[in-house]
Amino acid sequence: MSDKEFSEIKVPSVHTDTDAIAIGLDLQEGKIIPKKQIWSWAFWDWATQPFNTVILTFVFTSLYLTSDAFIDPSLAALADDNPLKESALAGLASTFGFATTIAGLLIAFIAPVLAQRADAAGKRKRWLLIYTTGLILSMAALYFIEAIPGYFLIGIAIVSLGSIFSDLAGVNYNAMVVQVATPKTVGKVSGLGWGMGYIGGIVAMVIVVLLNSFDWFGMDTSNGMAYRLIAVGCAVWAVIFMIPFVLWVPEMDPNPDYERVSFFKSYVLLFQSIKKLWKSSRQTAWFLIASAVYRDGLAGVFAFGAIIAAQGFKFSTNEVIMFGIAANLVAGISTIIGGRMDDKFGPRAVIMTALGGMIISGLLVFFLANQGKIIFWVFGLVLCLFVGPAQSASRSLLARVTPAGMEGEVFGLYATTGRVANFMSSTLWAVFIAMTASTMFGILGILVVIAVGMVMMIPVKAVR
Repeated sequence: MSDKEFSEIKVPSVHTDTDAIAIGLDLQEGKIIPKKQIWSWAFWDWATQPFNTVILTFVFTSLYLTSDAFIDPSLAALADDNPLKESALAGLASTFGFATTIAGLLIAFIAPVLAQRADAAGKRKRWLLIYTTGLILSMAALYFIEAIPGYFLIGIAIVSLGSIFSDLAGVNYNAMVVQVATPKTVGKVSGLGWGMGYIGGIVAMVIVVLLNSFDWFGMDTSNGMAYRLIAVGCAVWAVIFMIPFVLWVPEMDPNPDYERVSFFKSYVLLFQSIKKLWKSSRQTAWFLIASAVYRDGLAGVFAFGAIIAAQGFKFSTNEVIMFGIAANLVAGISTIIGGRMDDKFGPRAVIMTALGGMIISGLLVFFLANQGKIIFWVFGLVLCLFVGPAQSASRSLLARVTPAGMEGEVFGLYATTGRVANFMSSTLWAVFIAMTASTMFGILGILVVIAVGMVMMIPVKAVR
């Protein structure tokens, strides 16, 4: 049985013509990819991960932007367990959730068309570098967010803009996996990329811990200066570690039939491609929809996890950071191992196992929360154990069934479907909190999304 038959998704009741379609990975069959290219590609994840780990999740947003520095000073002076103060902090978390929803809708609208145009022009790498530059500038701009309530909306606007640049760059990065992998190694290569990202996040977090331990070497850290400098450090980090990608990852081969069209005409071509994909590979289209749902839940775990730790379990600043280090270590190791399991057992098996594990561990965090911080340390880390493998296997599965030359466009649809569903976890997070005035109930909103996505994955069958 060929590698193509091994990796292709099929449904007996749907007649498709996928056997006549050249899958991008098939064109890599028999090639020997230099390790320098593979590692340099993976270093993009290492370079940009601090935005997700330090800015979005464990430090800047959770410990600074949604802290009492940005609520009315009279409320900030109240005891931490005062209902008025808790409600005000929950309001910051809720507003941040709605801001990520708006950013997600914008990404959903433009990602597939921009990626389609990059595919056609043979400029995936160029546009990835442009979007990454936008991400770097966004992180650097957070230096100007002072610890004043009036800066809160500006801060979440900049963070949301960074999320847009990060996702647009990620579309091209995901598409480029077929340029540095073969059908037999795509799971391992995808896992390496995600694993490098998590480990890079660990190193960045350790640096933050060391700076706090040495009290920033006597530097004045009032007015949020410590957090503002951390954001600048993340920008510098990205610049330095992008160098291997810039030097050694090749650009894709240009499309000889490329015809320049207007931006709006690109939407016509996009809808034609979607129609063709639905007719020729119905299962691939359904996977895009199902994965959009559970991937939004995965994003919610890291987007709001540190807020749960800080507000729900009353973790101190250092405890949140230490948990972030442990979470990234667990996720990084499990993702690299999961990539090998992907090549051995198939990406669908990895995805379903990971989603089930996340639901169970998340429910234990919620229902055993009154047992104290130890519950979040144990079951929060177990939950993180499954996030990376699910993300990596999703990229691997899609790469195995994407037609050659359409990787950017299909991964753009991957981003679009994910962002169309982006309202789910952030909205349920915000609604559950608004209804109960308790950050802890946001956990249930995220778990509902993951559970729905898992159910939708049941019809997707991967056969050898």
